[in-house]
Amino acid sequence: MTKQTPLTCSGHTRPVVDLAFSDITEDGYFLISACKDGKPMLRQGHTGDWVGTFQGHHGAIWAATLNKDATKAATGAADFTAKLWNAVTGDVDASFPHKHIVKAVSFSPDGSRLLTGGQEKTLRCFNIEKTDADPEEIGKHEGSIKKTLWIDEKIVLSASEDKTIRKWDTSTNSEVQQVKLDSTVTDIELSQDKTTLLVTNNKTISIFDVERLDKQRDFTLPTQVYSASLHPHKKYIVAGGDDFKLYKYDFNTLKEQDSYKGHFGPVHAVRFSPDGELYASGSEDGTVRLWQTNVGTNYGLWRCVQPGEDEAVPVTNSSSEIKCMP
Repeated sequence: MTKQTPLTCSGHTRPVVDLAFSDITEDGYFLISACKDGKPMLRQGHTGDWVGTFQGHHGAIWAATLNKDATKAATGAADFTAKLWNAVTGDVDASFPHKHIVKAVSFSPDGSRLLTGGQEKTLRCFNIEKTDADPEEIGKHEGSIKKTLWIDEKIVLSASEDKTIRKWDTSTNSEVQQVKLDSTVTDIELSQDKTTLLVTNNKTISIFDVERLDKQRDFTLPTQVYSASLHPHKKYIVAGGDDFKLYKYDFNTLKEQDSYKGHFGPVHAVRFSPDGELYASGSEDGTVRLWQTNVGTNYGLWRCVQPGEDEAVPVTNSSSEIKCMP
């Protein structure tokens, strides 16, 4: 297998548990990380360069996301709040109180609403254009809500520790579909074309049709898997979990392409960049690492080595890793 040289983004002091990329903007794309140190960080997506740290939570951050153009950020935390941030200035635009830990946040496609979930087991929708308005209660799970997603402006998904994935209609605040699994869901991700749902639970990654919520295919990893991500053009699936490794699979054949060990702790979060050129991983070791999808490509801080050499190394550093420090 090809040797991989990740870029290491330091700065956090505790486990990194969630990651999200923006879409591609005029200034490139951006990456936000949620960490138990209580300080979510914004970075330039293709280099890992630190942009800023959002200050204001008083507890571990469990969830973080960006709107499409990276002008707004949202976070969910152990201080029983979800916060809306101006991602340009770093200011808090609004703080939405909850009665327990918030573990999931997601912006609607048009960026006007924020979906939250967590230990309360309740799915809520906040209007971020009217931040003082009461939220709508979409529905409830029997267990803590771990992830929330928007399929379109009306239909949303939630995944819970009650071993279910549920589809909801926000126009009627009613459940319209439910999938029961044999173990707790650790991650869900929607494909860029919004037709495919990637689901991780236990050692399994499953591929679901979004419209019918039926399983199309699945495969088993050699370790407990905590997170997986689908390439924006459905070329690959990357995943990470308990054995510190990053795995890359061919989406069509589900055959393993590569595996890399760079972290010094379990991998809690994995996400592809919007252009598919790299993927980010967040770990128990407190770092975010950026990995090339196709090793050796000239991209970001990576440059090809001279012909005849068998790996790509960052042009600005001759050691095995670049450390992107705030």
